[in-house]
Amino acid sequence: MRNWLFGGIYGTVLASALLAALQSEGEPFTPVYDALWILVTAIAAGLVHGYAHHMATHHTGSAAVRWRRLGTALGEEWPLVVAALPTVLLLLLAGAADWSEGPVTTAGLTLNTLLLGAWGTFAALKSGYRRGSAVLVGLADATIGLAIAVANALIK
Repeated sequence: MRNWLFGGIYGTVLASALLAALQSEGEPFTPVYDALWILVTAIAAGLVHGYAHHMATHHTGSAAVRWRRLGTALGEEWPLVVAALPTVLLLLLAGAADWSEGPVTTAGLTLNTLLLGAWGTFAALKSGYRRGSAVLVGLADATIGLAIAVANALIK
């Protein structure tokens, strides 16, 4: 469960940061390219993260055991990639429907902020917090998404 929560939060924050960074600023909006870029980056981050975990806990053993452990470590990173999919799907829809960049970026950052709040609330409930306290934790976690949106607005 811990890897699932970690990957979900990490992937959502990663997708938000990439969405904000990929704004075109006067260039043509390329939502399908941006979607693929976010997906490839999430996959690469998952592979690197899994490999780093594997190397940090490296044990002796046969080559088959090491390869199996590496496969397990990489397989445990799938939540990170899945968490980036809402942003990827939004961008693919934007490309198919020819939506403009500003509203798509705003919608994506808003969606991811809400998802971060949900992840935080869910994690707090799983940790034993009462509902009211869990919602407060979720709101605190959503501020990460809000901070990305504010930083995007200030930088752009």
